Amino acid sequence: MMLPLLGGTLADSYIGRYRTIVVASLLYVLVWPGHADTVAVSPALRPTEWRTNVYLQRCLPTQYQTVFFFFSLYLAAIAQGGHKPCVQAFGADQFDENDPEECKSRSSFFNWWYFGMNGGMIFTFLIVNYVQEEVGWGLGFGIPCISMALAMVVFLVGTRSYRYCLLTSKNPFTDLAQAALGLPKEEGVAEGPRAVLRLLPIGVTCLLYAVVLAQSTTFFTKQGSTMDRRITPSFLVPPAALQSFIHLSVLAFVPIYDRLFVPITRAFTGRPSGLTMLQRIGVGMVLSIFAVAIAAKVETKRLQTARDLGLVDLPGYVLFGVSSVFTVVGLQEFFYDQVIFGVGSFISGFFILVIENVSTWWGEDWFSDNLNRAHLDYFYWFLAALSSVELLLYLLGSFLRLQAEKEGSGAA
Repeated sequence: MMLPLLGGTLADSYIGRYRTIVVASLLYVLVWPGHADTVAVSPALRPTEWRTNVYLQRCLPTQYQTVFFFFSLYLAAIAQGGHKPCVQAFGADQFDENDPEECKSRSSFFNWWYFGMNGGMIFTFLIVNYVQEEVGWGLGFGIPCISMALAMVVFLVGTRSYRYCLLTSKNPFTDLAQAALGLPKEEGVAEGPRAVLRLLPIGVTCLLYAVVLAQSTTFFTKQGSTMDRRITPSFLVPPAALQSFIHLSVLAFVPIYDRLFVPITRAFTGRPSGLTMLQRIGVGMVLSIFAVAIAAKVETKRLQTARDLGLVDLPGYVLFGVSSVFTVVGLQEFFYDQVIFGVGSFISGFFILVIENVSTWWGEDWFSDNLNRAHLDYFYWFLAALSSVELLLYLLGSFLRLQAEKEGSGAA
């Protein structure tokens, strides 16, 4: 999740977004057969040496098998580091921000890009996961391999019609350090690093939103594993598949936002995108506070039910989806990168580590392996309180930024 920072820098300063997308797509196409070989196809990659210790019997891989396996995983990470920061930004490059109509279309592009991404994720949760579990991992990894190859062919077909942006400074980190220290700008040094520094306060205040969003793929799934997920007596919904409700709500709300909400707000504000990007991000933050507060109430009810029914020792998905249409898409348009969500995952892990140690010392582990003895509701209330503080800081930062822009335009 952090590699897009490196991939985006290389693309902007040395390689170009188009070339980076092509190379990353090729790496992705190579990754999937590697995964399929590892888990399903090649007998040479299957561990066969069984060893027993006092606790359990394990089938251990050889050094070659371990190296191949991790090489495949790291290759996927490198491919993601080049693909994530460039595809969306390259798409937005196709619109002229100085043209009012194209500017309006660019804002809509971010909505529909997010719509398409969530559609792909629903296909993965509902179809690919099923194929991997019930049919086979070879075909399960073959489907994304074929999909990626087809996507790359479609992308290459449009090569002659694309708009290409010029590369920026050859020393982005030097430029950024120079701007941070307030040194005079040398000849040829881009204004970009200074603009990035001005965005940092907004980015920092948005990190906690990423922490909240990270819970939907971790503790929400763990909560779901303890609940009754039967649709029919013979059909049990996998816990991870519950995440599809987030993406389904995104698919349902993006057309409403783009075709109904934006035209209505445009009539009042006179802006092509309806709300400003900062306003859109703020609305999503408010919804995320409600989402995590509802998650806390659901967990309190779930724990009470477990106690009432004697199940102690034996999830707000839709609001997360709607809030992401506001905040995630707004942030993508505002920052053109994926770094915030990578850092947010790290912060989430840090919070969990600290709170687990403190709560265990206090005598009540919030994150006990037995979820019915844990207190995720306390953790969700903690996140709701932090999110409320974050919202206030965000509003303050947005106000100061707007004031600075007004003063700058007045001086100009």
